[in-house]
Amino acid sequence: MILLANTMGWLANVTLVCGGAAAAVGLLLACYLLLKLAFPRVAAIARTTAKESQTQPLFWVELAAGAMLLLLFTFIPYNTFGDDVKMMKDSGLTVIMLLAILLAVWSASVSIADELEGRTALTLLSKPVSRRQFILGKFLGVIAPVFVLFVVLGVVFLLAVNFRVNFEAREMSQAAATPEQCRAEMLQIVPGLVLAFFEAVVMASISVAISTRLPMVPNLVICSAIYVIGHLVPLFVQSSMGQLPIVTFVGQFLATVLPVLDHFNIQAAVAAGREVPLEYLAWAGGYCLLYSTVAMLLALVLFEDRDLA
Repeated sequence: MILLANTMGWLANVTLVCGGAAAAVGLLLACYLLLKLAFPRVAAIARTTAKESQTQPLFWVELAAGAMLLLLFTFIPYNTFGDDVKMMKDSGLTVIMLLAILLAVWSASVSIADELEGRTALTLLSKPVSRRQFILGKFLGVIAPVFVLFVVLGVVFLLAVNFRVNFEAREMSQAAATPEQCRAEMLQIVPGLVLAFFEAVVMASISVAISTRLPMVPNLVICSAIYVIGHLVPLFVQSSMGQLPIVTFVGQFLATVLPVLDHFNIQAAVAAGREVPLEYLAWAGGYCLLYSTVAMLLALVLFEDRDLA
């Protein structure tokens, strides 16, 4: 009876994860239909860009590599004396976030910079399509495959954590974990996936703005630098307090201009086993929306006087 109950509980967890993934895909389709009704030209550009991004070899390589790494994390011994599950969750979230940011930056460079350099964008803009519609459609088209990547790898990651909880109990010679314990560990990851997606959206908006002026290689270099500095900005600001005025000014300037990506980091919450409140997710979502909007306005300014001939 206990084995049957655990099996049914495990199947319920799998059903919950698959249902959540289906709801996420349904939300994506609903957003596309609303966009198609409100702004059909932007929706057409976004759909074409998303298809192009998903046909790129990088998209499928990242899906395969990410899934293999997440499954490999299930069996890696972290030697943390009972905290292997927390280490696995931290490592998995980092891998998914880095793969998503790489896909976003790469897709923005290919779909915008390459088209501008190859003069193919001139053909599209010669039709009744404004530059604002072009940039907005490209941005949304870049975000769509990133969202799909999060959904697919998120499902693999949640199921891997569900298995790792039981695997860790057997390794520690403890009683088998209950389905409720596995479900609690999985649900703790969902806010981390949401915050990682917000970070990928911010980096995608920056990459789109840079792609209006620079080709792929400088775009990758600049975005990599922004990613590193964005995570170090809080530490830099704290260390500049009480220092020379110029050092304090530089720290405050970086905190104002560059995105504070540490807002999307929940490693401390994962390590402490705490849940991320919905208020924090809402605040982080607002910050993501605000910074992405500013980056898109910058992209429009940079692209408005770009010579396409």
